[in-house]
Amino acid sequence: MIQDHKVNIFYTAPTAIRSLIKAADNTPAVHPKNYDLSSLRILGSVGEPINPAAWEWYYENVGGGRCPIVDTFWQTETGGHMITPLPGATPLVPGSCTLPFPGIQAAVVDETGTEVPWGQGGILVVQRPWPSMIRTIWGDPDRFVKSYYPADFQGKLYLAGDGAIRDKDTGYFTITGRIDDVLNVSGHRMGTMEIESALVAHEKVAEAAVVGRPDDLTGEAIVAFVVLKGARPTGDEAAKVIKELQNWVGQEIGPIAKPKDIRFGDNLPKTRSGKIMRRLLRQLAKGEEITQDTSTLENPAILEQLK
Repeated sequence: MIQDHKVNIFYTAPTAIRSLIKAADNTPAVHPKNYDLSSLRILGSVGEPINPAAWEWYYENVGGGRCPIVDTFWQTETGGHMITPLPGATPLVPGSCTLPFPGIQAAVVDETGTEVPWGQGGILVVQRPWPSMIRTIWGDPDRFVKSYYPADFQGKLYLAGDGAIRDKDTGYFTITGRIDDVLNVSGHRMGTMEIESALVAHEKVAEAAVVGRPDDLTGEAIVAFVVLKGARPTGDEAAKVIKELQNWVGQEIGPIAKPKDIRFGDNLPKTRSGKIMRRLLRQLAKGEEITQDTSTLENPAILEQLK
């Protein structure tokens, strides 16, 4: 598409980038280097946090090392970009959406709404109104207030529902994932994004999604659903790769972050826009029957395979 239509700006989801990495590794003929991408000026990333390894691959192989990547944090509810580098003006850091858009006052706070020191993780909030924000929910103003302006923050802060951390030197924001995706393993709080990034940094892994399931011993156990760059392993081969990936995560983050279970799939359950449906993975990890509507999934059959 880029070659045929001389596309200048290419904006896509990290999931699509990781799928392209897997495809390019398996079938060299589809690698971006085989196409004329010289018309590109700007690259964009949207929909979920982008892990640094995917960012770097995208920058080098699609952008040829010359196109800025605009890693945008925003929501349908915000009506526009909230935290984003300005292409050509903001120095880029792989995996970070950098600084708030002019006029947006974002902060990272604790459970009481108090701002935490830079370098410490917490909850992402917006402190002041902005022009394109959501105003209410049709027919349910109480739900609007409860969901977006919780009493824990005295109703004064917009709750995005994401966790974030600010770099202690630059103040750059990095989104760590949804706050309901924080795992508590033996009293240690970890963002799923951190573990997913570690898994995807392994040379064999194309994509990973991490969820928690209840565990009698540790309170919560880490379950990873992994798509490898090669074929899906079975039997002894799968056991060997599981051990290798568990040790890798232990080395990258620490022993406490090692996934207890790793399941391999040909891909992950995704909506048509490329978002991984983690709530379905949570049900699979707990061994529950899937009762939710799966009609928005691009690939419903994958649920049976992962089960």
